[in-house]
Amino acid sequence: MIDTDEAAKISVRGLSAWYRDNQVLRAIDMDISQHGVTAIIGPSGCGKSTFIRCINRLHEMVPGARMDGRIAVDGQDVHGAATDPVLLRRRIGMVFQKPNPFPTMSIRDNVLAGLRLTGDRPSPARANEIVERALRQAALWDEVRGRLDTRGSGLSGGQQQRLCIARALAVEPEIVLMDEPCSALDPVATAKIEDLLHELRERYTLVIVTHNMQQAARVSQQTAFFLAGELIEYADTDDIFTAPVDKRTEDYITGKFG
Repeated sequence: MIDTDEAAKISVRGLSAWYRDNQVLRAIDMDISQHGVTAIIGPSGCGKSTFIRCINRLHEMVPGARMDGRIAVDGQDVHGAATDPVLLRRRIGMVFQKPNPFPTMSIRDNVLAGLRLTGDRPSPARANEIVERALRQAALWDEVRGRLDTRGSGLSGGQQQRLCIARALAVEPEIVLMDEPCSALDPVATAKIEDLLHELRERYTLVIVTHNMQQAARVSQQTAFFLAGELIEYADTDDIFTAPVDKRTEDYITGKFG
């Protein structure tokens, strides 16, 4: 088990969550360290996506959803009265399962969309710098640099997902949450996203939800196994996959259920 750390980037204590009367998370305690990749694994319906959606307060936007417990980023309660959820989501970006570029926007405007939603209106020169930086970080610049004014929806699925990552990175977040970012992609596009995660982990704190055991083993440094809304085991990825402590973890990663 990973030791808790008062200086954790994300600290979760007693997190429970519901959709109306259906409880999907049960008293989760978990610390996520700064930088690196943390993988969240577990069968469908175990609460993985809800967990990361609570971190940047997307969970509360679902009608009938509620939560209890405390989530802190750098010691600040993300659900505290003094926390502006719009600014919080600038610090904590999200990349969803299905690539979702704004269909009527150009590649350039897709990258800048997050900034504009928070009221930032960069000058043309600064906007160009932001677009190039974000697309380079998302390993997409060389593929699209000559067509920035064409629609983002015209890109391939893998390129669209990297465009969504660029959009998340453009606002210079500290944390990026990824909910099954490769599930809709082919193996070649998936490999590009995984290579990208290796590059980004030195600069960002990354949390990735995945059903792909091999992917979790390849990209993450820590792995958490969720089952029926509970955190069963959380440890260094090598330990989870080679010497799990809990028999339920071993059964899941060896394919006996899930």
